[in-house]
Amino acid sequence: MRLLARLFPAALAVSLTVATGAVSAQTELPDIGNPVAATITVDEERQIGEMITKQLRDQGKIIDDPEVDEYVQSLGLRLASQASDPATRHFQYFTVNEPGVNAFAIFGGFIFCNYGTILASGNESELASVLAHETAHVTQRHLAREVNAQSHQGLEQAATILGAILIGVLAGGNGQAMEGAVAAAEGMAIQRQINFTRTQEYEADRVGIGFLASAGFDPNAMANFFEAMSRHEGLNGAWVPEMLRDHPVTANRVAEARARAAQYEHRKPNQSVGYALIKERVRVLTTPREELIHLYTDIGAEHEPELDKSYGQALTLIAIGRPAAAVAILEPLVNHHQGNTLLYAALGQAQMAAKEPKEGLATFETALGLFPRNVPLSIRYAEALLSAGRPRDAHMALLDLFNNIEPTPPQIRLTAMAASAAGDAGDAYYYMSEYHIANGDLTLSVQQLQLALTAPNLTIVQKERYQARLDEIRDYLATAHMQRASNNQ
Repeated sequence: MRLLARLFPAALAVSLTVATGAVSAQTELPDIGNPVAATITVDEERQIGEMITKQLRDQGKIIDDPEVDEYVQSLGLRLASQASDPATRHFQYFTVNEPGVNAFAIFGGFIFCNYGTILASGNESELASVLAHETAHVTQRHLAREVNAQSHQGLEQAATILGAILIGVLAGGNGQAMEGAVAAAEGMAIQRQINFTRTQEYEADRVGIGFLASAGFDPNAMANFFEAMSRHEGLNGAWVPEMLRDHPVTANRVAEARARAAQYEHRKPNQSVGYALIKERVRVLTTPREELIHLYTDIGAEHEPELDKSYGQALTLIAIGRPAAAVAILEPLVNHHQGNTLLYAALGQAQMAAKEPKEGLATFETALGLFPRNVPLSIRYAEALLSAGRPRDAHMALLDLFNNIEPTPPQIRLTAMAASAAGDAGDAYYYMSEYHIANGDLTLSVQQLQLALTAPNLTIVQKERYQARLDEIRDYLATAHMQRASNNQ
């Protein structure tokens, strides 16, 4: 992540001073806020978080997989819903394409978990404990509290310092990278002031354990996971998990976590089937192609392999170009586990890859009849329709989904591609405009809307919709420009 980290200070400064933060296709443009404010507001936190997320995505550091996204987001929101004021923040959870065991929270409710953490977790409660700890950092506004303490600094200077923090976080705690970045911002004194303090780490533990217990997970899981990481460190002193560098564990901290967990009623949590399947999906997605064939060779001799291993084997067969063999594994699994959307999606994809479009589309249609507007199923169905030469149907399926569920930037882009393939140039430009808004580039969004308005065969409704969105963005940019001019006086 070190190449990406170099981009953060300038990008964050632009985000705060120009105030052209990203928005989704179904939200209003963000409030610009008080031009004389010297502290970080909740709205500014969100703008910073969106900018960082865009940079991560642009660098390929986010695993944009619909199935993994849905699982991690649902797990995170189950925890965030236990906060006293969940409605004040729009929590979003992402999987980072990094093998190290780590997770981090940034401004605005954006929480990132390395895929290595998913693979290292021993059960769903342990994975949830990591997300709960980071969620607590957000609900307690730890980063914002540290920045707001520097009340004499302007937002642009604060943004530079925040970029320096993130360089240290994303460089895995590399001392030289952190020292250079922070020295460029405000010197080493600032580093000591802005790092999460021991008090904040303990507070995140305490609040996070409360989230765990209230959400029905094992409250002891946080201490269990940190102890497991500590044992790994003891077995191999040369390897220290990133989690322990960024979240130092002491005997006192573990003891306090266990004491806090003991205050909650002990009950055995029900682990979701999705946890084990997603763990195998992540394993397949992050394994180099040349190594995939060796992943599941050990289950060939098993009479009845476990569901997650069979699922992983089927995904591997699809990835190495043997989809027919994957179909043979997945068909009986779907018949025995008809409530599992992951199996339906994998079977439909395998059938499409095996040149069985009729069967593949039928699988998706059956699944969506059982689970209407399920995001991964809808995305995979739209992809299958495009593959089958039915772009208009793909476009309609995506519009039905995203008129009810807020899409991610890759999903908005897929909608634009479907509209383009269907011959609807106006909507193709319009959705590319929304894609650029979601990524925080309002200038490109304006250009796409201008192209949309020149597309042939537009309806009156389309023209009015495109023009209204263009006017909204131009007004926003003009207000932001005036605010920046006022701040520079």
